[in-house]
Amino acid sequence: MDNNLQPNRALEKKLNILAVIVSIAVLALVGIMRQPEYKIQTDIDFSFLPPFHSTLNALAAIALIAALYFIKNKNMKAHRNSIYTALVLSGLFLLSYVVYHFTNDAVKFGDANFDGVVDEAEKAAVGSMRTIYLLLLITHVTLAGVILPFILLTFNRAFTNQFARHKKIARYVYPLWLYVAITGPICYLMLRPFYPH
Repeated sequence: MDNNLQPNRALEKKLNILAVIVSIAVLALVGIMRQPEYKIQTDIDFSFLPPFHSTLNALAAIALIAALYFIKNKNMKAHRNSIYTALVLSGLFLLSYVVYHFTNDAVKFGDANFDGVVDEAEKAAVGSMRTIYLLLLITHVTLAGVILPFILLTFNRAFTNQFARHKKIARYVYPLWLYVAITGPICYLMLRPFYPH
């Protein structure tokens, strides 16, 4: 860490406003993308995207683990590059996820006949795994929505050379971001048998 870098509170304030705008826009997109009236009809079949955005999430988790390793070993440059990588991968994930959900119906855990309904027989067939899946999914989606502005605010503090303030918030934001990045691929792998082939 270069102690000669001066904190830039004015830039942080502008970046924080941008972070709030981006967070609101993303949450609005995610809120409307599953509504049938907003489905986009296209000749392009985007059903290939779930394994792609799941892989992006898994790679983001690896980048986050690398970032922790590097900061623990005081390698600030490698830490910064790992965080940049995690941010880019998470951004690409978000784009892929939104495109998929605007163009495809949601896949439901347990829907073995692919009719969009999980009936009692299908629920019985998957048993308690459905509850485990739903708990993972609910915590994943909820934390993803809540954590986004905090990821950006944490980044802004480091980017504007306010490392003590960055560290103070990162200790809470980092494990939640990592949880979201790890549970995304887990949810996908659990849901994978119920994607139409």
